[in-house]
Amino acid sequence: MTCLHIFNPEHDIALACNLSNFTAPHAGRQLRADLGFLSALWAEKGDYVLVEDVDQAARAYRRAMRTKDCPVNWITKQQLRTVRWRRVDPWGWDAALRHQLHRAGVKKEGLPSEDYVMMIRRLSHRITSAQLLRQLQGDGLVGEAVLCESENDIRRWAGKHPRMVLKAPWSSSGRGIRFIDGEMTDYHWGWIRNLLKTQGGVMAEPYYEKVKDFGMEFEATTEGIRFLGLSLFHTTNGAYTGNILATETVKRQMMSRYGILDLMDAVQERICGLLNLEDYIGPFGVDMMIVKSPNGFLLHPCVEINLRRTMGHVALALSPQDDHVQKVMRISYESHYKLSIRKLHYLK
Repeated sequence: MTCLHIFNPEHDIALACNLSNFTAPHAGRQLRADLGFLSALWAEKGDYVLVEDVDQAARAYRRAMRTKDCPVNWITKQQLRTVRWRRVDPWGWDAALRHQLHRAGVKKEGLPSEDYVMMIRRLSHRITSAQLLRQLQGDGLVGEAVLCESENDIRRWAGKHPRMVLKAPWSSSGRGIRFIDGEMTDYHWGWIRNLLKTQGGVMAEPYYEKVKDFGMEFEATTEGIRFLGLSLFHTTNGAYTGNILATETVKRQMMSRYGILDLMDAVQERICGLLNLEDYIGPFGVDMMIVKSPNGFLLHPCVEINLRRTMGHVALALSPQDDHVQKVMRISYESHYKLSIRKLHYLK
């Protein structure tokens, strides 16, 4: 089945804005232009990959993969009217992307319905993560999140949790988050009031002493939820910077130092059995973290759900089959965004 693949990393911001005529910020546009080739990593032979510049995408793919061969057809938006495919597979569906594709000549019959796109936005609200988090609680697990719909709600929560994390209901990775330690400033209240007005609430969580970020990658199918693999990633100031590329066996060895493998397996099974994503079909990820406690480590099983493809899915597409090979995938920025893959010299 021929497929059209699209890398639209501005997806999370588009969900928050919820506008058909949405213009991504400069960083989002540049990320899309520089790394548009990523979709080729999971595309099948003969598929189409939508990019800003065909020659640049081909060069970036060859440089990252260290190969001269590429199984896909690179196309630009201006060429969309000239080719045919059976399915569109973006990074994530939102109203802006649907509108952009329709304006570029893609017939509505080849696009998801407006109701389907709105369902994805509704499920992408962080209340979905909070609901799953409550279902996953048990021995060895930690985590709490509530939706505050007024300033008084936030004040009551702050009275119980002077160290807390406030999050926008819809936001992109590393953005839309504020860490509070003690009294909130006028800056914090300005940010809170804006979210109450534009997004209808603010998610509040206790502050946890994080030891390790990681995630689990899944795919929702017509037959249920399927686990794809672990994502061991790094962040800097809350922003994604890179992933470990290794077999599942090696990644589990890396996580074994925290003594929570059995908990991880139980959480994975419960997510597959409990999480209700309605009619959503496609990839998604659940971010988690290891938290320090007086008696060792606890597992926070659902920091957030990303109802889209993630960099963890990219890492899985690049992971080696040999247990003796471990690499690291990094996204760096100088004048442009660049994906690089290097040998991992130590396990972290």
